[in-house]
Amino acid sequence: MSDGEEGNDASMDDWAAAMEEAGTPMDSTTGSDVLGAENVTLDKLQSSGGSGEDLNLDVILDIPVTISMEIGSTKINIRNLLQLNQGSVVELDRMAGEPLDVVVNGTLIAHGEVVVVNEKFGIRLTDIISPAERVKKLK
Repeated sequence: MSDGEEGNDASMDDWAAAMEEAGTPMDSTTGSDVLGAENVTLDKLQSSGGSGEDLNLDVILDIPVTISMEIGSTKINIRNLLQLNQGSVVELDRMAGEPLDVVVNGTLIAHGEVVVVNEKFGIRLTDIISPAERVKKLK
C-alpha cells in the first residue's frame, strides 16, 4: 500500500468517526453516508429495469463524473468583474446557513451542509433530489 493510500484510509476513518458523531453512520469501505431507506443500492437499480430484464451497471461504474458544491451565484457586468481585487466581496444570491447545491455533471442531485474534519472541508448530504424531480427540472 502506498503512502497516499494509507493517508486516504486514515482520512476515511476520520470522516467515518465524524459522521457517526453527528448521527449519520458512514460506510467505511466506500466512504459514503449510510442513509437507511434513502440509500439506493445497486440491487434496487438493477431490479428496477423498465423492460423487466436486469441491467448490467458494471459497465458504467468506472466512468468518471465531476461533482461540485455551489454555495451561491451572482450576475455582474464585465466592468465590475475587472475591478475585483484581493479583499473584494462578491454578494451571492443565498443567505448564510442555506444548504449548498451538490451538482454532478451540471445536474443538481442533492443539498448539503459544509463540515470540517481534520482541517479539510467536506459536505454532509441533507436532501437527495429524486430522479422524478430532476426530470421535471429538465422540461
